[in-house]
Amino acid sequence: MPPPVSMAETSAVYMAASVIRNAKRPLLIIGKGAAYAGAEEALRKLVEQCKLPFLPTPMGKGVIPDNHPYCVSAARSRALQFADVIVLFGARLNWILHFGLPPRYQPDVKFIQVDICAEELGNNVKPAVTLLGDTNAVTKQLLEQFDKTPWQYPLESSWWQTLREKMKSNEAASKELASQKSLPMNYYTVFYHVQEQLPRDCFVVSEGANTMDIGRTVIQNYLPRHRLDAGTFGTMGVGLGFAIAAAIVAKDRNPGQRVICVEGDSAFGFSGMEVETICRYNLPIVLLVVNNNGIYQGFDADSWKEMLKFGDATAVAPPVCLLPNSHYEQVMTAFGGKGYFVQTPEELQKSLKQSLADTTKPSLLNIMIEPQATRKAQDFHWLTRSNM
Repeated sequence: MPPPVSMAETSAVYMAASVIRNAKRPLLIIGKGAAYAGAEEALRKLVEQCKLPFLPTPMGKGVIPDNHPYCVSAARSRALQFADVIVLFGARLNWILHFGLPPRYQPDVKFIQVDICAEELGNNVKPAVTLLGDTNAVTKQLLEQFDKTPWQYPLESSWWQTLREKMKSNEAASKELASQKSLPMNYYTVFYHVQEQLPRDCFVVSEGANTMDIGRTVIQNYLPRHRLDAGTFGTMGVGLGFAIAAAIVAKDRNPGQRVICVEGDSAFGFSGMEVETICRYNLPIVLLVVNNNGIYQGFDADSWKEMLKFGDATAVAPPVCLLPNSHYEQVMTAFGGKGYFVQTPEELQKSLKQSLADTTKPSLLNIMIEPQATRKAQDFHWLTRSNM
């Protein structure tokens, strides 16, 4: 028998619905707890019935498809900073959500927390309403309130207009970066070409620093429980293990479903020898190593040679710099998989197409990018230069 499903107190649900109705700038945040609870249908109905903007957390992506018209991920900072009522569905106010504190949020923002764990309620902030229970069940309770007394947030509101304008400008900035023809490529060029070819039902595994942060803004998820990343603790080295597990699940439940593992070169270094495991079990994982020759940033080959003129590498090379142009694809070919050394958009498109078409063996694309490439300018200037 399945475990019992817990529901929130009726009075608290009524209060939460009242707070939402009175919001001037509402926002829903959908976390991985909503994915675990199987709340996708109820949450989508709530969003569409009440016309509410929503943001997914990294592993909440796909609970409602990323391309849904009410998803405001492209205006994430603006949405968090100016919302006056935020409903957390299985999402927690840890570092991923900046602990719910200013300056990332309004000082007087009202939080409504939906969570299965009582000890998580009230962490870091004092919520306006707490709803203790299964996220799917509690979402259905909220829907009952809005069914009894129908309510919609106006799509023509100034809040929706603000979010749409910010989304439009951010998307334009990302597309401009993606369209740059210079070589080596930047992150956005790589991810836009990857996004064009990914199957909608694929499992996406991602880890790294800029690779993971920028990748999740471009690579879309359309289904719940189809994304795995470094998670709450930012643990590096889990990517290949996650990909192996996802590939075994896909093999058992849906043969032909693809697993795409997107790794930064430094993240790949933590568990790269799991390529042997992938090849040993012949799991047709497509592994993308986004290689900037370092952790956060590295040096190109010429700069590396110039630097070594000043002394031994142990004395003059920053510890975050890796050997330039390392051929990680040869790790895959050494164990019998397919490896590709990728330097141009055309090579990326061709090698990714070939890898996705071949379901008989794993592939690794070693994708060279500009060593000093970084993300686009952020709303908070200190985020643009921060590596955390």
